[in-house]
Amino acid sequence: MPLIPDHPNRRHALAALGALALAPAASLAQAQPAFTPGQPIKVLIGVPAGGTQDVLTRAIAQQVRDALGPLIVDNRSGAAGRIAVEAVKTAPPDGHMLLLGTASMMTMFPSAYRNLSYDPIRDFVPILNAARFELALVVNKDVPANTLPEFIAWAKAQGDKVSFASYGAGTPSHFLGEMLNRAAGLKMMHVPYRGSTPARQDVMGGTVPVYFDTIGGAQQMLPSGRVKVLATSGDKRSPLMPNLPSFVESGYKDVVATAWFAYYAPLKTPQPIIDKLRAEFTRAVNTREVRQQLLQNGMYPVGDGSEALLKTMREDTARWAGIMKAVNFQAND
Repeated sequence: MPLIPDHPNRRHALAALGALALAPAASLAQAQPAFTPGQPIKVLIGVPAGGTQDVLTRAIAQQVRDALGPLIVDNRSGAAGRIAVEAVKTAPPDGHMLLLGTASMMTMFPSAYRNLSYDPIRDFVPILNAARFELALVVNKDVPANTLPEFIAWAKAQGDKVSFASYGAGTPSHFLGEMLNRAAGLKMMHVPYRGSTPARQDVMGGTVPVYFDTIGGAQQMLPSGRVKVLATSGDKRSPLMPNLPSFVESGYKDVVATAWFAYYAPLKTPQPIIDKLRAEFTRAVNTREVRQQLLQNGMYPVGDGSEALLKTMREDTARWAGIMKAVNFQAND
């Protein structure tokens, strides 16, 4: 067969066809955000610095540094954590900005706010449910009660003159107080704070007499001698405070509140990036060092992946919606 003569026009045409064939692959590569190992990863936390969310993330950061690079805590408090959620929702989906989502942000706010600007399930990719925790009834040392029954009797006698703090409106801390009000016939007035740190300062200082804190937060305050812890919020006694009764054990079967901390990436983050983050975060949560840090701060390691986390989110969303309806709660947008 005779060879086709080489010609400048033929060479130009073949080069053009080759470039055209490569164009879709190049466009696809450009469309997929790339994770850059060693580049810092920001984890946005929706409360002021100093709380258990910082403890959890810093403990994980120590374990993933070699594989992922620096993990930086970025506290973006305000709007009950929604500022942090919004920032991650609109961040580039490249794995370098993540959200530490709380039960409040991801399962309570859809019922609490009429005009919530995000959908926890549709707008984020779940990475890992890292830890869960229970709460505790904390009172200032000057409250004349050393047991839950004594507290109930005292609070009833005060009528509507008792205030209770929470670490934010529409949080487990808030609704634990509301549940106890309903179950025990109390009239305590809710005082929402912007995070746990300022609420702890005020209950220790006596500005507010009652606070529903995480067990980890309650443990941190006890050595000061300025507070007393009277009950915990699980369905049975907490292994972290085994000498204290639960509300359930004390006869208030509907006063149960547990919550969790989970990590999320923006929607459209490529699956290989999610898989890498999930693998390293899971490994970190299961290390002895991280587990000890969590237990010392009133948290239990979980390690649930995306499917289990989504199941938890759906179940908790339905449960909290029922509680908010029962107490007629609607947050101010």
